[in-house]
Amino acid sequence: MLDQIVARAPVYLLVAVRCFALVMTLPFFSIRTVSRKAKLAFAGYMAYLIFPHVDFSAYLPYIHPDGSFSLEYILLVIGEAMLGLITGLYVTMIFAAFSTAGQFFAFNMGFSASEVYDALSQVENPLMGQFFNLIAMLIFLQNDWAVRLFSQALVSSFDALNAFSIVSGGDHLVSFMLKGLSKLFADAFIISLPLIGVLVLISVSMGILSKAAPQMNLISEGFPIMILTAFFLILLLMPSLCGFFVSSFQSGFANLEKLMVSLMNSGGA
Repeated sequence: MLDQIVARAPVYLLVAVRCFALVMTLPFFSIRTVSRKAKLAFAGYMAYLIFPHVDFSAYLPYIHPDGSFSLEYILLVIGEAMLGLITGLYVTMIFAAFSTAGQFFAFNMGFSASEVYDALSQVENPLMGQFFNLIAMLIFLQNDWAVRLFSQALVSSFDALNAFSIVSGGDHLVSFMLKGLSKLFADAFIISLPLIGVLVLISVSMGILSKAAPQMNLISEGFPIMILTAFFLILLLMPSLCGFFVSSFQSGFANLEKLMVSLMNSGGA
């Protein structure tokens, strides 16, 4: 196997570049605390496992037999890196829906000022956004979606996509990413809608009571009531939220599979 990699080093580099771009953009593996050497080693190991099952016959006219590099080969490397980035960014958008949902109702809870650094998204994120993001990551790992991503989706992407797919199916890629962004906000709104609705009703009720009885001093009591109510609702809705997280991953991977099929058909056409 090592002899084949050495003999076909330019082809192996194309596989490794896509794997490394995917690893660098996935939510869990892109954490800065993870060593870059570990990321390189993991990407190289994935390329080692995928390399025997990849057909790069379309790239052979652009690879010189003597192993020298050309401008066409450099463009192929850039195309493979873009394909890995697109796949990783789409998975990141699925996770961003959960953290965005937490941001929607964190202000109503009274947690708008309590922001911490989220190592997964690498941005300042409210506590509830990070909480939902961690739950989504646990569900992602528990249901073996990470294994499916590397063992099935990544291998299938090499059969369906290549660097020429970016040129021939550019419209499909742009519309796919735009639909992913719209789905991000739609999923975040669906997740946060019950909590936002209840918290708004509590705010309106406290406003009416404060006008009716100003001596009650509901301003100091309002935040604890809203925080306890929000956590109680999250506890009640957690089974439904977990089911929605699973369905989000299923629909996301199904859309990714449809993209590969459409690009393969457009490339074949």
